[in-house]
Amino acid sequence: MRSGEKPEIARLPLFRDMDDTLRERVFSGSFLQVFPPQLVLFELGQRADFLHVLVDGLVELSVNSGGRDTTMRIVEPVTSFILAAVVNDLPYLMTARTLEPSRVLLVPAALIREVIRQDAALMQATMRELALAYRDLVRALADMKMRQSAERLGNYLLQQESQQTAAGTIHLKGEKRLLASLLGMTPENLSRAFSTLASHGVRVNGGKITIIDRDALCEFSRPDPIPV
Repeated sequence: MRSGEKPEIARLPLFRDMDDTLRERVFSGSFLQVFPPQLVLFELGQRADFLHVLVDGLVELSVNSGGRDTTMRIVEPVTSFILAAVVNDLPYLMTARTLEPSRVLLVPAALIREVIRQDAALMQATMRELALAYRDLVRALADMKMRQSAERLGNYLLQQESQQTAAGTIHLKGEKRLLASLLGMTPENLSRAFSTLASHGVRVNGGKITIIDRDALCEFSRPDPIPV
């Protein structure tokens, strides 16, 4: 990693409270690289040789079984992904692919495991990321089991709206087929779900979604009352 890149990376939640000497040790052995879109970073079943931290861009995590693919997560900056495989020195359970030009920090897995044992702040940050990932998984499973397709889509739009700057407007990340896969639908079911939401306060214009009646959408989608 170049010296000019270190201050920015040092401010990331995973590293910002670390001991300066140990942080420098991690950075000295790491690589900050820019990858083009549609590049596979690693595949399901591969050994976790690096911790990946997405600094800029967008990454899809997916699984494949019997010739079928499904999207498990769309990773947005700034966060690590598949940290559990690195901590436990186990194979990846998902494939990672860039969806747009992406800047990714690669930290050797053996190095990060060693420094976690030495730095309490890094250990706490690692535990927090793993805990948040677990909570996200529980929410996703509950959403899949408790909501119909249109309700899942409506709840997803409400979550995305809360994270974007323009109130009432959502710009979809990636293609609609990826969103369909993420929400456990076919593209045809996603189209029908959007049609259903049209009568519950949602307007669609390509990848731009506008919530014109938030109360109606909330009443239909029953958003999770527990904060993220």
